[in-house]
Amino acid sequence: MKRCLFYLGIALACATGAVAAQQSPTAPTANSLSPEDADLAWQKATAKFAPQRKAILARVAEHMDDGPFRADWAALQHYSAPTWYDDAKFGIFIHWGVYSVPAFGSEWYSRNMYQQNMPDFAHHVATYGPQSKFGYKDFIPLFKAEHFDPQAWAELFKQAGARYVIPVAEHHDGFAMYNSQLSEWTAAKMGPHRDVIGELEKAVRAQGLHFGVSSHRAEHDWFFDGGRKFDSDVNDPRYAGLYGPAEAHLAKKDEDLYNDWTYVSQAWLDDWLARTAELIDGYHPDIIYFDWWIGHPTFRSTLPKMLAYYYNEGAKRGGVVVNYKQGDFAEGAGTLDIERGQLTGIQQAHWQTDTSISNTSWGYIKGDTYKSPKELIHLLVDVVSKNGNLLLNVGPRSDGTIPEDAQKILLAMGGWLKTNADAIYGTRPWRSFGEGPTEVVGGTFQDTKTKPYTAEDFRFTTKDGVLYAIELGWPEGGKVVIHSIKPKDQVSAVSLLANGKAVPWQQAPDGLHLSLPAQPVGDYAYVYRIELAK
Repeated sequence: MKRCLFYLGIALACATGAVAAQQSPTAPTANSLSPEDADLAWQKATAKFAPQRKAILARVAEHMDDGPFRADWAALQHYSAPTWYDDAKFGIFIHWGVYSVPAFGSEWYSRNMYQQNMPDFAHHVATYGPQSKFGYKDFIPLFKAEHFDPQAWAELFKQAGARYVIPVAEHHDGFAMYNSQLSEWTAAKMGPHRDVIGELEKAVRAQGLHFGVSSHRAEHDWFFDGGRKFDSDVNDPRYAGLYGPAEAHLAKKDEDLYNDWTYVSQAWLDDWLARTAELIDGYHPDIIYFDWWIGHPTFRSTLPKMLAYYYNEGAKRGGVVVNYKQGDFAEGAGTLDIERGQLTGIQQAHWQTDTSISNTSWGYIKGDTYKSPKELIHLLVDVVSKNGNLLLNVGPRSDGTIPEDAQKILLAMGGWLKTNADAIYGTRPWRSFGEGPTEVVGGTFQDTKTKPYTAEDFRFTTKDGVLYAIELGWPEGGKVVIHSIKPKDQVSAVSLLANGKAVPWQQAPDGLHLSLPAQPVGDYAYVYRIELAK
C-alpha cells in the first residue's frame, strides 16, 4: 500500500549482529539480474513448496465454478455485497508486522531502507549498519510479539463499535502473518512463532464480529528492487524466499498502474493465486481487502479465478466481500475502496473508505500523531450518509501492544456509537446525504483537504421509516433550521437521541425549526430522531 514516505538503537544492532553474520558470511554484491533470472532465482528458493502450490491451484481449478459465479468478468459483475456488510458501517484495519520493529518512517520501511535516496536508508545505515550486514530479514528475530493478546484486541474493537476486523495477513514485505504452507518466512515459523491471523480469527469471531484478511502479496514482486542496486542481502539467493524476485519496478510512481511495465511472470501469478486461496481455505474470511497492484494488467486473467472461487465459497455462508481500489476490477465485481479519501455524494453501490487513526503511517512508528475522536466520528457520519463504510486502521507496536492514544480514541468513538447506534448501524441514505457549507474533496488521498465541519452541517440517514439528522456541531443560541426537511415531509415528532428527550419543533417553508435543550456533555455530533407521518 502506498503510504507516507517520511523518516532501537545501536544496541539492537549489536544484539542481532550475530544473526546477520551467521547468515551472511560474505557481503553480497550489487546484482543486475534480468527480470527472468530474478524470477528464476525466487522460483528456485521456493521450489520445495511446489507440490503444495500445485495442489492448491488444482483445487481452485476444480471448484472455482461451483456456485452462482463463473471465472469471467461479465459474470462477476453480478456480485453484490451481503446485507451484513452494508449494515456494519464501521470496521478495524490492522497493519502489524516486522516493519513495526524499526518503527521508523512508515510500514514501507522494508522497501525504503533499500532506496538510497530515502531517509529510511540513511537511518538504517546509521542505526543498524550497512544492508549487506543487517538486512530486513534481521529484524525478524526482534519481532517477538511478547505482549500480543488477541482476546484483548478483539474486546477493544468490540467496545469501539466496530462490526468487522481486517488484519493484514501479508504486507508488501512478503512476511506472512499466518501459518502458510507455501513459505518458511512466516510468523508461525519465525519471530513470534504464532499463527497471528489464526489467533485473531478465533478471538474476533468470539466477540461476534466479522473477520477478514488483507493481502498485499501482489506488490511483493518488486518491493525490494532497490536492494539490487548496491551491496545488500537482497542479492543473496539464500534469502530469495523472503525478498522475492525483487523485479525492477518500471513505473514513474510506485502506485502508477497506467504507466507500469514491471515484469510479472506466470509463476508469480500462480503463487499469488495459491497464497490467496490458502487464506480462503484456511481462515474462511468474510472480507478480503486487496491493495492497488492487483490492478496491474497482468493480473486480469488470474483475478477472475480467485474471485469466482471465493465468491462461490462465500455464497454457502451468506456472502463475502472483496475490497478493491479504483480501476482494479470491472465495475461491480467487488466493493470499491477509497484510500484516505471520500466520495462526494450518495453512491448507488455500497463502498468503503479506509484511513489510519494515525496521521503519518499505517504501521506503528515512534512519534506519530493521531486524529481526534471528533474528526473520525465526523468522517464516519459523512461516509455512512453516502452509502459507505469506514475501515479505520490501527498500528500496534512490535511487542503486540496497541498505543494508549489509539485505544483512548477508539473507546471514545465506541461511546458515541453506543449512544447513537440507531443513526448509524443498519441505516440507508436518505434522498439527500446532507446540507451545509462543508463538503469533502472527492477521491483518494484527499482527506487532508476537507475543512472542519460546522453547526450548519448536517448528514442524514434513515431506518425503519425514521429520519436521523446528524448535526456536526452545536449551534449558538440553541436554534436550528434544517432546510432539507420540507413541509411536505410532515414531521410528527423530534427527539435528541443522546437523551431521548423531545425537542420542540415547527415546520416552515424554509425548513424544520428546532429549539434545542442544553448541549449534551462531551459529545462530538448531535443526532435528532425525526418521525415522519406515514
